[in-house]
Amino acid sequence: MSIADNLKFIHERIAAAALKAGRDPASVLLVAVSKTRDASAVDDAARSGQRLFGENYVQELVTKAAQVSESVAWHFIGGLQSNKVRQIAGLVEMIHSVDRLSLAREIDRQWGRLGKTCNVLIQVNIACEASKCGANSADVLGLVRNVAALPHVRIKGLMTMPPFFDDPEGARPYFRELKRLSELVAAERILNVEMTELSMGMSGDFEVAIAEGATLVRVGSAIFGRRDR
Repeated sequence: MSIADNLKFIHERIAAAALKAGRDPASVLLVAVSKTRDASAVDDAARSGQRLFGENYVQELVTKAAQVSESVAWHFIGGLQSNKVRQIAGLVEMIHSVDRLSLAREIDRQWGRLGKTCNVLIQVNIACEASKCGANSADVLGLVRNVAALPHVRIKGLMTMPPFFDDPEGARPYFRELKRLSELVAAERILNVEMTELSMGMSGDFEVAIAEGATLVRVGSAIFGRRDR
């Protein structure tokens, strides 16, 4: 199937999952994960109506963004080192992977130099997996309070990556816990903090994530095919 066909199928699945959960399909946005794909694949997807793309690696994003000819928007969804923030300042609409105050401070500094504000999500490592980034669940509220005080950063919600399961139902408790944490944060009514976005769910489990409240689903291989690397 072509990228256009894959996108159509994914959007149909997103709509069906949302309706099944009693939600408006428009409340769920597809982030097409284009890491390791070349600019032509992004352009193909954009010409098929896809606007929002997610990248995991700073240098790849910077290079690819300069090569893509279509009008698209970028989200940074991978682990981010503070010393690389400067390279994507002003380039991305949102960073999904803020998991520590030092990183948030550097984002604040770099976007402040541009006179702009960066939308961010706090990444939570609900499963406490050593191989993944993210704040511990117990630390989320304190981190949110500290990041919220930065003038050039706006917290829009939370993100998580659950462990891999052959059965997507295995991820449901992790998605449900992220939703619970977002409600806990929202109840605190912290200035400059919104819990409007939940970034969770990928190619293998996004329908379960939607059932648990996902507003941003990150799908790559189901759109572009399996990666070679």
